[in-house]
Amino acid sequence: MRNLGLVWCLVLVAGCAEDAAAPKAVDAGADGSGGGAGSGGGSGDGSGSGEAPIPPCGGGYDLNDDGVCDHDVADWSRGARVVGGLPRTDIYELGSALPEVASNGVGHALIWPVDVSGVLLPWGALTRMLDPDTTDPGLRALQNGARGLLGFGTTTEMYGWLGLTQLDGSSEAMPGVAWPAYAQQGDFLGVGQVPTAQGPALTFSCATCHTADLFGKTVFGLSNRRARANEFFHVAKRFFPSLTTTAFRSATDATEDELALFDRTKLNLGSVGTKEPQVLGLDTSLAQVSLSLARRAEDGYSTKDRALERTPRVAVLATEVADSKPAVFWNAKYKNRWLSDGSIVSGNPIYTNFLWNEIGRGTDLHELEAWLARNQKVVDELTVAVFASQAPKWVDWFGESSLDVVAAERGQLLFDANCARCHGSYEKGWQAADAASMTVTELVRTTRVTYFEETPVHDVGSDPLRARGMADFAERLNGLEISKAMGTVVEVQAGYVPPPLEGIWARYPYLHNGSVPTLCDMLTPSARRTAVFWNGPASDPATDFDAACVGYPIGDAIPAAWKEEPRAEYDTARSGMSNMGHDSWLTKPDGSDLLTDAERLDLIAYLKTL
Repeated sequence: MRNLGLVWCLVLVAGCAEDAAAPKAVDAGADGSGGGAGSGGGSGDGSGSGEAPIPPCGGGYDLNDDGVCDHDVADWSRGARVVGGLPRTDIYELGSALPEVASNGVGHALIWPVDVSGVLLPWGALTRMLDPDTTDPGLRALQNGARGLLGFGTTTEMYGWLGLTQLDGSSEAMPGVAWPAYAQQGDFLGVGQVPTAQGPALTFSCATCHTADLFGKTVFGLSNRRARANEFFHVAKRFFPSLTTTAFRSATDATEDELALFDRTKLNLGSVGTKEPQVLGLDTSLAQVSLSLARRAEDGYSTKDRALERTPRVAVLATEVADSKPAVFWNAKYKNRWLSDGSIVSGNPIYTNFLWNEIGRGTDLHELEAWLARNQKVVDELTVAVFASQAPKWVDWFGESSLDVVAAERGQLLFDANCARCHGSYEKGWQAADAASMTVTELVRTTRVTYFEETPVHDVGSDPLRARGMADFAERLNGLEISKAMGTVVEVQAGYVPPPLEGIWARYPYLHNGSVPTLCDMLTPSARRTAVFWNGPASDPATDFDAACVGYPIGDAIPAAWKEEPRAEYDTARSGMSNMGHDSWLTKPDGSDLLTDAERLDLIAYLKTL
């Protein structure tokens, strides 16, 4: 039984942020051959480096060779506004240099670069233990036992269980921006190596949750509906304490350096608090940050405290639920406050991502502060990639003939009258003077998006539990010295951000907690919405997608295989899974529906074109 428990050590390396601007970066390829542009070379021993805090310009490099520190081009302060409400696709005004810098940033999003991270496990030892090609009878017996217990016994099976996306073989991560050279067709995205002084370490990155397969095409920045990152962490906390160094050495033939990484991770896990998501694909990062802070001292660096690790402070999110689905990257370019509730009111969200992820990985915050000071280039490039990311277009998946342009034009009138005041406005090709000569693709193209200079937050009756959880630990986050240095401020919000709707057709299920399976349901008063549905893969559009209603198949149309995975069942009666919201504009004063069935379909026809 001791050897079987070894498999659980793999669950230590998952982690995922929840906001559109929450990627994880690296400076090594998936095969460990990458360079060290962002490698701090830290020992990760919790001692701190004694380096100065993050400087005002972050020590950032001159991205476009104009003699100006590009970290200062974007204004991350609380008073900043998004000028004209127009998207900041080129956030650092790089011009012709944007594609190259964004490609570097995509590389950072694929593999986590923080070599002082609290949770880093020896790559060699773990891949030997989970070698799919092993002929060793004892190791194969171990793998078979793990397979029966966990559902995986090899690295390939583990990546599949995690829900990692495999690269489709395309050359571009987004229009004009290449995937990093090491990324090859079939690679599992979001898994790779971090170079450390003790050798390469295994970790999972933001691509685990923010890159997805959409009917055979890889979409960078799209929410991964099947990710199990936080579930992995939760399992690790339950089983890892019983795993001894001796047992790990016996099963993996670990070197002394590999054992040092193993022991360090085991020690750091004491300050990590976890929670299992309500359902497959949801994210409990908020709870993981809160529960981890509850295991640390309440000083400016949230110092490790072994007594609190044994008996943590009471935290609201230990019992309350604030699960959310991972957000899309491409909405970041429109916003000046972050997370689904808009509670981050200042500071570059990439800094916040590093901080929150590393709190949830048990990292010493002195070491993280020093790492950020040394690695402004990583922060800048990652920021560029997130803001440059693009939403998928319906016509690229389903073709021109699948769209009813006349219905979409009628739908735009409905949208402008009922939705634009919260979700922004979208000009279309069919509004141009030369529309008569355009192809369908040109007609449905969005030519201009105007969102808001100040990102709005509205309470439309959606599930309220997130605000209660955030209020429990926001003050501690704001009191951290590293938060002050980064200019990050958290303010609890009563509602949620009504997001820009580019690519909305690919972002099902809807609402922050993924509780609404289709746009048909979303445009129907909540009392009549689907109460129970299943989360399945986006593999075959004929069986896995309702193209008319845009979203998951429901009722009798649900593929039988989906119901074989209990964790994939969305039951909106569960805590934190309420599908309420938006009723105030979906109904008339007399209680009748605002939209007729025909108008609902026209509005969906328009939303498909965004």
